[in-house]
Amino acid sequence: MEQYKKEFIEFMVDSEVLKFGDFTLKSGRKSPFFMNAGAYVTGTQLRKLGEYYAKAIHDNYGLDFDVLFGPAYKGIPLAVATSMAISELYGKDVRYCSNRKEVKDHGDTGILLGSNLKDGDRVVMIEDVTTSGKSIEETFPILKAQADVQIKGLIVSLNRMEVGKGGKKSALDEIKELYGIETAAIVSMADVVECLYNKEVGGKVVINDALKEAIDAYYAQYGVK
Repeated sequence: MEQYKKEFIEFMVDSEVLKFGDFTLKSGRKSPFFMNAGAYVTGTQLRKLGEYYAKAIHDNYGLDFDVLFGPAYKGIPLAVATSMAISELYGKDVRYCSNRKEVKDHGDTGILLGSNLKDGDRVVMIEDVTTSGKSIEETFPILKAQADVQIKGLIVSLNRMEVGKGGKKSALDEIKELYGIETAAIVSMADVVECLYNKEVGGKVVINDALKEAIDAYYAQYGVK
């Protein structure tokens, strides 16, 4: 596993973005882990987060693209922070773009925030985590309606590695099949377990034997077969 991925996993734990315990997800599933990207709230955290995304985008899609699109609302700071990090790390200027939840009819009008889209633009979509693909379902048609763009792929921070709405494939694989776009994540839950099992972060073991058993049981029920 690349060093930046190990650092990112510890960063999620230190930032209290990735937590372990007993959680009820929006889907109704009982999960031993929970991720809340809304817990990234400081300038330092957002700068680091942008760097991890930038490195993962570089590894998975290269830098041959024009626009980084973050679906509203959580995708907005992700797109801004990551576009800045790409500039700083690789000297490449990409535009950032997002959608508005409601069309603005005065001043800076339209459905888009940030850069406009034009025919031929190559776009990478950025999200925190995808469990059902709902935000892509909402924003994919918006992107295609604005211009004849090429969507190179979707990047998320964590691949939860559990079945999506169809009940057979992961949410990322469902998106890939439905929309014909590549999908990738900075890390997967398999990476998280490999990195944190019986390892101390901040002076305590994050994933002990009991938690490892709970995670294994969760994936036995909801994991991708």
